[in-house]
This record gives sequence, C-alpha cells and structure tokens, in this order.
Amino acid sequence: MSRRYDQKTTTFTPDGRLKQVEYALEAINKTGSAIGVLTQEGMILCTEKQEVSHLLEQQKHSEKIYELDKHIFSVVSGLAADANQLIDYAREAAQKYRLVYQENIPLEQLIIRICDIKQYYTQHGGQRPYGTAFLFAGYDKDNGFQLFSTDPSGNYAGWKATAIGQNNLAANSFLKQEYKEDLTLDQGLNVAIKALVKTMDTSSPQPSKIEIVLISKADKNVKSKTLTEAEVLALLKANGFNNEAQQE
Repeated sequence: MSRRYDQKTTTFTPDGRLKQVEYALEAINKTGSAIGVLTQEGMILCTEKQEVSHLLEQQKHSEKIYELDKHIFSVVSGLAADANQLIDYAREAAQKYRLVYQENIPLEQLIIRICDIKQYYTQHGGQRPYGTAFLFAGYDKDNGFQLFSTDPSGNYAGWKATAIGQNNLAANSFLKQEYKEDLTLDQGLNVAIKALVKTMDTSSPQPSKIEIVLISKADKNVKSKTLTEAEVLALLKANGFNNEAQQE
C-alpha cells in the first residue's frame, strides 16, 4: 500500500507519515556516522570516512567536516552533493550577516535558515527532500558553545552529545551512559572516539578512516584543530583499540 503514497513528498500516508522523508533518513543511515560532544572547554566533531576504492586520490581537504565561518563548523552525514549546496548557502548567509551587522551570525539563527530550506523541499511537488543531515558546532557570545543536529524534514535540536548516520542508535546509547557535563576536552575526545568505534564494523579501525576536529576558544577567538593520522592512531591505542594489524 505504501506505493500509493511514496511517489510524492506532499502526500501523507493514512497513519500520518511522509514516505519520501523517511527514505531520505534511510539514505543518511547508510553512510558513515558522525559524533558531536560538548564539553566545558570546547567541542569535538568526529566522523567515519567511508572508503569507496583505494584507487581514488586522497583529498587534501576535509571530506565531511566543514568550516562555515570562523566560529561555526559542521559535519555531514548522507549525500555529499546535497550537503554541498546547503554548505554554500550557509557560508554565504554567515558572510552577509557579518557585512550587515559587523558581528558573527548566531549559530541557531543560521540553522533556522537552513532548516527552512529543508522544510520547503518536503512541501512542494516535483521536488525531493535533501538526503543529508548535519551536526553544527559553534560558539556565540550569549550562549557559549552549542551543538545542534538537523534532519531532512527541517527539524533541528540542541544536544550535549549526539550521533547521526550509520548505527547511530548504538553510539547514542553509549553517549547516554558515558557523557558527563563536567568533561574536559581530552575526556570528551575519549568519549567521542569510543562512541564512533561503536558504529563501525571493526574494533580495530584504521586512523585514515577517522576524521576529528577539536573546537575551543583562545582569548576572544574560536580556534580549531584537525587531528593528524598519527594523533588519531595514538588516541585509538590510548583507548584500547589495537591497530597493529591494520598498520602493517
């Protein structure tokens, strides 16, 4: 019976569901997971880079974690091509806000603009929802560090720690048990890497398949640091994941 309702984004099923939005969520859940953790000293974003083929050239820039502005970062799960359009829009909106008001755009205000676009594509015929979800991490002078997630329906939510993408239920269950509000940045990093490995198909992941960005504040500026493969490997070993076989 669902075939009667899943061809259009504007048609509800009798039990009140939008099939095309649910299919978009399934597309997200088949891609590498992403983890966000909020700590007292800053934030951690980490994600799994899924390898399509070893013949591909290694990218020199981040595959899934983007800097939208000097105080806002995002990690993508889902269809990268869909995400690129929204990332470009977010960067442009942030710069326009600075040009007009001479200050950084508040994180939640930027997210509302992006979610308005996502919601639009669930309500008009002949279009499909964006097959991508985001974790947004940022800092503003009024609310400090913040972590938000968005989904294809246009909904968004604020979190202290969360996971999206493949096997996100396992990661979120782990985060519920291990997260504490007084975590330092280093402690949060350990929690994040353990949650990420929970979503992967191996207990000995290769550091080349993991991408981690640390976001913190120095004086009045927000700074970020992307961990190198050597630093990721050291982090994995420190948390009990044996990577010797993968590195040989």
